[in-house]
Amino acid sequence: MTDATETFLHPTRTSYDTIAKEYAARYPTGLTHPLDRTLITAFAELVTANGPDPVADLGSGPGGVTALLHSLGIPVFGVDLSPAIVALARETHPGLRFHVGSMTALDLPDATLGGILALYSTIHVPDDHLPAAFAEFRRTLRPGAHALLAFQTADEPGRLHLPERFGHEIDLDYYWRTPEQVTALLAGAGLEPVATVRREPSGEERRARAFVLVRKAGRAPAWP
Repeated sequence: MTDATETFLHPTRTSYDTIAKEYAARYPTGLTHPLDRTLITAFAELVTANGPDPVADLGSGPGGVTALLHSLGIPVFGVDLSPAIVALARETHPGLRFHVGSMTALDLPDATLGGILALYSTIHVPDDHLPAAFAEFRRTLRPGAHALLAFQTADEPGRLHLPERFGHEIDLDYYWRTPEQVTALLAGAGLEPVATVRREPSGEERRARAFVLVRKAGRAPAWP
């Protein structure tokens, strides 16, 4: 990893290591809204139609979404920046694979993934590092494979620095972006837009949610 990348990876990793137990207790499944789960199910159907290749859940956290994809018959593994979060995911879901890693430099061969899921994990990546992450998405996806991203959104992009959470001192940046901004960056990396969904805030959420589905060019399933 370059020094420039480490300037945001290190505080993000350390922050999640610090709050790992509290975070896992607060968000054990990673999904709270029925629409979110429906979109994950649709993503799983797209993955299945394109072949049997594995899916990487990038920023897998406590592993709840990884487990959901597994329950839908998807060969999936989780990747997370935080060793403490990965340890908790392995403990909670002992039958699944979880690895420590960064989406900016995936330790995976070219064109081997049947899909990528990145739910609320790009929110910690600064704008100038997103192109590198999305280039990794394209490099590791097989032709025709899909990637589904979710992130907080608003009418204008923004940033929040959080120095404390769950009573712990941390150093964590959150970025919210428009779907158009993210889709343009993904297209610049060579990933074709398929669909965009915006969901308004629900419950304790303060900002709307955006889901962006993209696809790497190549063979596509024949739908009836």
